[in-house]
Amino acid sequence: MTNVTLITGDGIGPEIADAARRCIDATGADIKWEPAEAGTEVMEKFGTPLPEATFESVRRNGVALKAPITTPVGTGFRSVNVYMRQQLDLYACLRPCKSYEGVRSRYTDIDLVVVRENTEDLYAGIEYEKGADDTCELIDWLNAHSDRKVTADSGISIKPISVGATQRVFNFAFDYARKMGRRKVTSVHKANIMKYSDGLWLQVSREVAKDYPDIEFEDRIVDNMCMQLIQKPELYDVIVLPNLYGDIISDLCAGLVGGLGVAPGANIGEKGAIFEATHGSAPRYAGQNKVNPTALILSGVLMLRHLGKMAEADRLERAVAAVIAEGKSVTYDMKADRTDPTAVGTKEMADAIIARM
Repeated sequence: MTNVTLITGDGIGPEIADAARRCIDATGADIKWEPAEAGTEVMEKFGTPLPEATFESVRRNGVALKAPITTPVGTGFRSVNVYMRQQLDLYACLRPCKSYEGVRSRYTDIDLVVVRENTEDLYAGIEYEKGADDTCELIDWLNAHSDRKVTADSGISIKPISVGATQRVFNFAFDYARKMGRRKVTSVHKANIMKYSDGLWLQVSREVAKDYPDIEFEDRIVDNMCMQLIQKPELYDVIVLPNLYGDIISDLCAGLVGGLGVAPGANIGEKGAIFEATHGSAPRYAGQNKVNPTALILSGVLMLRHLGKMAEADRLERAVAAVIAEGKSVTYDMKADRTDPTAVGTKEMADAIIARM
């Protein structure tokens, strides 16, 4: 039996968490679930959207399935999700984007994996507010040491990219490619402009690639990468990016396969992994048994593969694909007409997936 933390979240979180849990249990994966709380609904009880007991549960079990969490307005958290990744050092964000028959999209046969470095770049949170004393001090220093002048009315964000963090995310990406039988890894950057940050990223990625001669390696400039993905996505396989570019391109790739409703995700580190849908908590739909549970269920597929339960993962993915392809027992957003009265609820779509296993 494998212990897994189940973070039920808020908004629509509890509904899709229950749907995903039932589908995973139906595979026979023998998971022992440990429920944990997080989100706006626990603020009054704990004074924080992320109780320490939740962190302790994830650290103890090493694996969590997490439903969406709302970042509370007016608190010290820029993002509850980002805070969890930073505290648990979940340095690799894994976002597979795969076409499923029956999902509306302009594209077919997409099968991409985005790997995003989670800890550095402009999302490191090293920022200086316009007009603050330390910002003025920094601007004075920069102006004294550079030919390019920064005006006094500027806000500043720092973009750190290190050898160590870049090495480990590329080792993760190449190891994942080997494990999953992928053919190629693409390093994405803007090294033609940012010579010392993205330039370092590119240099390190090339060095790591030498240790994996069985996997094809290439690099692309990020703006060109966006165009390439729209024009000829079939040329790409595993795409590795710094934090900001990864955030943007992972959503672009989700758009190629039908949107965030079918886009699973994972955040993985040396000592833990959290598997989660990449969409929001949609509080206005909470309790309505209406929303699409597919993204969190497919995140459960990623979790099962991470745990080495390959047969169970394949069984669940096949069941999800069959239900979507049939188009009968799916939620309103997956119907050709979103007002189709034959659309089913969250629970009923999960029931249909379970019946296929």
